[in-house]
Amino acid sequence: NKQFKNISASHKSIAILPFLASVNLAQELSDEMQLELEASEGIAVQEALETYFLKMEKRKHYRVDFQNIKDTNAFLKKREVSYQSLDIYSIKELGEILGVDAIISGTITLNVQLSRGDTKAFKLLDYVTGNTKYGRIGIKISDVKTGKLLWKYEKQIDRKTGKNTTELIASMMRQASRKFPYEK
Repeated sequence: NKQFKNISASHKSIAILPFLASVNLAQELSDEMQLELEASEGIAVQEALETYFLKMEKRKHYRVDFQNIKDTNAFLKKREVSYQSLDIYSIKELGEILGVDAIISGTITLNVQLSRGDTKAFKLLDYVTGNTKYGRIGIKISDVKTGKLLWKYEKQIDRKTGKNTTELIASMMRQASRKFPYEK
């Protein structure tokens, strides 16, 4: 968004939401197990992003504070906003609940359970046939006052990106951070 600088000039705090996950594994799961798996993958991305930002804060000197995800999740729970109902709330509503200026949210689509790591051994045949894709991830920053999307980054996930959620986020953010808008 070309207006990012103007809109975000007053931002002091930012919350990281659990990502909305869609997991399509080869084996059949009950509806309940599917929902639990997707929630755990979405929360794993939230945790990995927080870890990344905390680790990089010393080097990058961000101009915003990141709300502790335990606080974020507690505020949501107190207001009875579950993982499954996150997407029915507007950015403005979530911002009010969380008391922040901006929100990091996103989606992740997977065909492996990345939070547990890739347990499949790498096979040359998979690489040659192009069967190395895990899915796709999209991260976005939205202003809570206006509800506007300010920044977005999307990436195809594959074996080179990382074998678990932490590696994936570190790899993705190394590339995205060149464009990450909150550095001083």
